[in-house]
Formats: sequence, structure tokens, C-alpha cells
Amino acid sequence: VQLQASGGGLVQTGGSLRLSCAASGGTFGMYAVGWFRQAPGKGREFVAATSWRGPGDITKYADSVKGRFTISRDNAKNTVSLQMNSLKPEDTAVYHCARSRGASVQTRADQYVQWGQGTLVTVSS
Repeated sequence: VQLQASGGGLVQTGGSLRLSCAASGGTFGMYAVGWFRQAPGKGREFVAATSWRGPGDITKYADSVKGRFTISRDNAKNTVSLQMNSLKPEDTAVYHCARSRGASVQTRADQYVQWGQGTLVTVSS
């Protein structure tokens, strides 16, 4: 299974972008999926994650994006999206999606075993 993130671009402060993570050659299965980001000169940072718990998903967000970002999952289409609103310059980073080793939401990068290539988000001031 390969993961591919898309949807990045250049946006002004206060704007919105929607990132998408698609799984090809397989499915996400019953694994949690997360988004991480890495800004220039900084380490990888947890952004958001969604579990698979049957009828209802559990989501978790970093405090810095809570209330502005929304993660959603479409198992039928094999995609996980990240809707980003009210973007700020500090949101500028390369965003990566990843599949966790288990079904529960995880915030640590070392709990994710499969990573897609990133998509660049640039927020201008």
C-alpha cells in the first residue's frame, strides 16, 4: 500500500486548503491515519489523526490547530482528508500523511509505520 498526499499550495493568511491522502494498492484497513507536518529547520509535528472504530471514528488534534483543522475519513474511497481553515503563516510546512501500526489514535510519529510523500503548504502573511 502506498500513500499519496496532495492538495498543498500557496494561500494567504486566513485562507483555506484541503489536503487529501489516498491509499493505492490496498486500503487503510482498520488502522488509524494521521497527518504530521515539518516546517523548515524544525522537527516533525503531529497535526491530527483519526482512528477506525467501526461506526464512528475518533479524532485528535494538536492544540495549535484545534478548531481550525478537521480530519475526516472516507473508507469507501480510501482517502483521509484534512480541511484547513483560518490558516496562519506558522502553518507553513510540508504535510505528510501516515498509517499507524494500530487502530487507535496516536500522536507520536514512531507509532506510524507507513508514510506518504509530503505536500507543501505555504501561508503568506
